[in-house]
Amino acid sequence: MSQFFQIHPETPQVRLIQQAVEIIRQGGVIVYPTDSAYALGCHLGDKKAMERIKRIRQLDDKHNFTLVCRDLAEISTYARVDNQAYRTIKAHTPGAYTFILNATSEVPRRLLHAKRRTIGIRIPDNQIALALTEALGEPIMSTSLILPGEDIPLTDPYEIRDMLQHQVDLVIDGGYCGMEATSVISLLNEAPEVVRKGAGEVSSFE
Repeated sequence: MSQFFQIHPETPQVRLIQQAVEIIRQGGVIVYPTDSAYALGCHLGDKKAMERIKRIRQLDDKHNFTLVCRDLAEISTYARVDNQAYRTIKAHTPGAYTFILNATSEVPRRLLHAKRRTIGIRIPDNQIALALTEALGEPIMSTSLILPGEDIPLTDPYEIRDMLQHQVDLVIDGGYCGMEATSVISLLNEAPEVVRKGAGEVSSFE
């Protein structure tokens, strides 16, 4: 049975954030809110937790996981960011964007795109997500909570608990946070490329 925390979306309770982070550190899988939709998350270095997320979503090995980071400085540890990419990311974060970048050696190989060695990076505009990454001290490995056969993420924490209480360790109720996945922007080439239109406005990239 999963735990269920109700965390304030604007002023997250420090005690509950610390408890959630401890669950992540101990290999747990959590459901938590972002600025685009609820997400599944786990520790960056935990292979078993990642495999659990892949089973919940029925993902194959080609799926790109995203690293949810706390700030721009943390991004540069896990992705290669030149000056142009840095300016682009800074102008659009925190926000509902996932940026595709070349990964550094700090990223476990199993998280990378098999052929291109790329990784998705994002800084969400959500106080609970940012508090979790700040307390954890490293990114949360994440993917949108879209169940097999569905096109949109789950939005109701109580429904999520009913459906996944035997498959995850914690569900965080952070209120309504949207039902659209992030916009995905590739920064691999000189000009940004819109890979997926989602919650983030993409007109400045087109």
